[in-house]
Amino acid sequence: MRVQLLGTGAVLSLVAVTGVLQAPAAAGAGTRAGAELPLGAPGLPETRTTTTLQPGVTLTRVVRGADAPAQPWTVEVAVPGGQSSPDPDAPPTALKDRASADELTDRLRQEGFEARAERVDTPATADFGGGTLGWRVRVGTFTARADADAERARLVAAGHTGSAVHTGWDGDARDRGPWRIDVLTVDPRLFRGSLEASYGPDLERREKTSELAAARGASAAVNGGYFVLDSRSGAPGDPAGAGVYRGRTESESVGGRPALVTDAGGRGRVVRTAWSGEVVGRDTALELDGVNRVPGLIRNCGGTADDAPTARPLHDVTCQDPDELVAFTGAFGPRTPAGEGVEAVLDARGRVAEVRSPRGGVLPAGGSSVQATGALAERLAGLARVGERLRIAQALRDERGAELGTSPSTSVVNGGPELVRDGRLHVTPAADGMVHADNPSFYYGWAHKRNPRTLAGTDAAGRTVLVTAEGRDTDALGLSLVESATVARALGLRDAVNLDGGGSTAMVAHGELLTDPSDTAGERPVGDALLILPRRD
Repeated sequence: MRVQLLGTGAVLSLVAVTGVLQAPAAAGAGTRAGAELPLGAPGLPETRTTTTLQPGVTLTRVVRGADAPAQPWTVEVAVPGGQSSPDPDAPPTALKDRASADELTDRLRQEGFEARAERVDTPATADFGGGTLGWRVRVGTFTARADADAERARLVAAGHTGSAVHTGWDGDARDRGPWRIDVLTVDPRLFRGSLEASYGPDLERREKTSELAAARGASAAVNGGYFVLDSRSGAPGDPAGAGVYRGRTESESVGGRPALVTDAGGRGRVVRTAWSGEVVGRDTALELDGVNRVPGLIRNCGGTADDAPTARPLHDVTCQDPDELVAFTGAFGPRTPAGEGVEAVLDARGRVAEVRSPRGGVLPAGGSSVQATGALAERLAGLARVGERLRIAQALRDERGAELGTSPSTSVVNGGPELVRDGRLHVTPAADGMVHADNPSFYYGWAHKRNPRTLAGTDAAGRTVLVTAEGRDTDALGLSLVESATVARALGLRDAVNLDGGGSTAMVAHGELLTDPSDTAGERPVGDALLILPRRD
């Protein structure tokens, strides 16, 4: 086993080699302290190496199933709607009904491919019944990816669409691994630094987790919440959910989705949040739709009743609303978004300095603005008068309706779904928009299959725990959504939430990127990150 000391001052405090190991956090309800991770068959080899990064902060690397035999590759073929499909004109997807899958399988066999149709069953969760998601079609079984890629090329030449996939990513409970998981534990009883979320210079641009950590001199960091990735969905880097940084709310929540809230001393909690806001002038108040995002584009949905196609959370979908009122602070970026509509620009004292149309431009130092589009433009223009005061008010509330008190040490990072609540598995993909009724292939790829994951939560001792699982590799399989929850509970988390994962998953310690990026381009620039900062005397 390779043991690596991380940077100056890191202290090796535990090396465990195989068998049943001590978990880095206190066990929660339904778990046993010292239990191995519930991945693969019981009794797989498992190693844990723990280092102390600073007082009150430990890093544990868990490797399970390192001796696992190599699993095969295959080619997964996109399935078009067959003649008997409910929608024969639907575009090809990973999953379809059995008749469509059988029809494609027969055609592929006639063309000389070793094709098979496989049923995909997924486990139930707290709010999703699971069962059969659909049927997939695969071709061949290969020991090397190069052979799978060659077969894929042959399929493409025959007019089909597909991708080479490693069968270890399927989520079969009988797999033997390997898995690589890193765990940061912050103990408020000993910790004298701070645990903060950071978005970098501004919200609308993305930075790598390692860059955000280096800029603040962090001892360790993990990537944070979901964010806008594509300019067609808003401003890339803008959080796609609740965001509070140094006590200031800079992004509204997505419906009632969960978030990680951290406060002084590294104390954390998982909270479902709801946001409200208004702009008030004279005797009139107008309801805000959001803060610091491009008006009309609501990433992950979960906004207001007039948003299309839904007001409910719908993950990785951008809802639209032509009539919006969005507030901006200096955190957004050098300029507010340009476009049709009206913008009331406020100085540092909250007085209207300018009303501009079209909207977009520089804000005064310490100033803010409100942008209106569509039918709301006229209403804002009537409310905003140069020299008069406008007040922007906003609040985050928990699921009981109580306002979420904030201080300069408060951070909120968006996430979803929940994974663990009160020590019990509580996975909520339906409530949080990961179940797309008309597209089971989304759940198949996002939740059912193994991917890199980032998790966060708290244990029974009040410690904040941040977890990354590497994935999309042959020597690090990743975790399905349900596996993420079982791992969180096995690590002792009483409450846990899923943060952004996939290519965004990253953990840094003492300036070193510990996770192997799954994006071919390397570490992905993200919207924000959670930073563990040393004590500043």
